[in-house]
Amino acid sequence: MSAPTPEATKGVFYGVGAYTVWGCFPLFFALFEGVPAFEVLAHRIIWSSVFLAVVISILRRWPAVKMALAYPRKLWRVLGCAVLIATNWGVYIYAVETHHVLQASLGYFLTPLVNVALGMLVLRETMARLQGVAVVIAGAGILLQLFLLGTVPWISLVLAVSFGTYGLLRKQVMLDGLSGLFVETLLLLPLALLAVGWTISTGGSHFVVDTNASLLLVASGVITALPLLAFAGAARRLRLATVGFLMYINPTLQFLIALFVFHEPMSQTQLFSFVMIWTALALYSWSAWQSSPTAITRRNRVRV
Repeated sequence: MSAPTPEATKGVFYGVGAYTVWGCFPLFFALFEGVPAFEVLAHRIIWSSVFLAVVISILRRWPAVKMALAYPRKLWRVLGCAVLIATNWGVYIYAVETHHVLQASLGYFLTPLVNVALGMLVLRETMARLQGVAVVIAGAGILLQLFLLGTVPWISLVLAVSFGTYGLLRKQVMLDGLSGLFVETLLLLPLALLAVGWTISTGGSHFVVDTNASLLLVASGVITALPLLAFAGAARRLRLATVGFLMYINPTLQFLIALFVFHEPMSQTQLFSFVMIWTALALYSWSAWQSSPTAITRRNRVRV
């Protein structure tokens, strides 16, 4: 095995940093006690737009943004991405505020398997046998909660499907991660400004009125963009398989925070459902690793 290069080491550092920040998001959004999820979402969009505009100016990425905005008829995929990411953000904030972080973590554990299923159904991609088994086991885990608990884990499903579909559409948008997110938030900005204006006019706004809430709302934009920048740095330096492995840091941290910080209850049925999802992820990861170019090269060397 070759020694890791300095760039690869830096990529791992960026990747671990990005997924650790995302995994700790419940701790941040739990601070918005008493602030409705839709108001947090609106301010997250507004201040993300402001902060991303500053970053794009520093990195001189405006040509890509201007080119995208010059052809509004081609922005429908970006608009779809914007709606999906706003849905994902809103439901996630709601999950934290209503103490359903376990469901949120389950949703992000499910996301890679949703990506596999969407790739097969929409893009007609071939699915390895183990990946198919993984999707079936994950589906059985969800059905287990439905039949034994009598409830559909809708937060998990909405988070997984919205983020999985977002990734599907995002692949078809010719914009880098930073510029793409800025254009997405820019398309959502008018609605966010209207929502904030409505809360102010009805006297229900927490912005300016509450100093702590105001600072947190502004910080939500920064805390949204920083891990994205770190992730972009990781994606440029690491193999996709490595980035995919690091991705499990996020839901694992959320799972631990839900249990040991927020003390959310977990029934035996829920635990067994999680075990099924983890088993599915293990099969999926093994299958992805076996089909990676590095693993194929190693097997060929052994045969020779």
